[in-house]
Amino acid sequence: MTRIFPTLLAAAMATTLGAQAQAAAPAAGADAEPVRNIVLVHGAFADGSGWRGVYDDLSARGYRVSIVQNPLTSLADDVAATRRVLDRQDGPAILVGHSWGGTVITEAGVHDKVAGLVYVSALAPDAGETTAQQYQGFAATPEFVIDVHPDGIGYLNGEKFKAGFAHDASDKDAAFLRDSQVPITMAEFETPVQHAAWRSKPSWAVIATEDKAFDQAMLVHMAQRIGAQISYVKASHALYFTQPGAVAEVIDTAAKAAATTLTSK
Repeated sequence: MTRIFPTLLAAAMATTLGAQAQAAAPAAGADAEPVRNIVLVHGAFADGSGWRGVYDDLSARGYRVSIVQNPLTSLADDVAATRRVLDRQDGPAILVGHSWGGTVITEAGVHDKVAGLVYVSALAPDAGETTAQQYQGFAATPEFVIDVHPDGIGYLNGEKFKAGFAHDASDKDAAFLRDSQVPITMAEFETPVQHAAWRSKPSWAVIATEDKAFDQAMLVHMAQRIGAQISYVKASHALYFTQPGAVAEVIDTAAKAAATTLTSK
């Protein structure tokens, strides 16, 4: 069975593109040290290796970066994997999620070591909501096609993979992402979250303006609803892979701003 999610065709944006936040984050105080730990959570149809560019950038800035490997077998399993990595942090951390990873960090982000959240073209449901509900009322994106097997496991369609997931990647890189994709149990999208960490933690959102997996208006709606400081990057849904510098810059901003928040408490 082939399923097309109601997802993003880039809406016209009357805004300057680039990795520039709509609202400037509060500057860290002179004596405030930025949060030093970063935890990266990948989305559906991917694994943690796609974060390599972001990992390298943040590591060079002096951060301790950890990458979660979601099993993509259930929301509970993905949240448990994220919590295990958070448990291993030696201090406060910025928790970052891409795409489906946004749902995971929304649930797992109530962990006491999480100082802030960064949503990278990511989903952000509220407590009691499912991931699937976030698509309601928004435009479909026909390039992003999920082939669902009879056992309920979904893969991104191979022929449309590059157009829907990573059109700004090279053919070689897009082929590798396609052929190494990790399938997801489709029931995850119908599982409601129990907690919404963004209600108690400061949040940032990086929105890819050429995302073909979500309707642009949907991404903006979710980011605005959670009160995130928004940055726009001209990129595909795979911006964590194709624009690692822009994504790392927002994470760095979040870490410095979260330090100020922690210092003021």
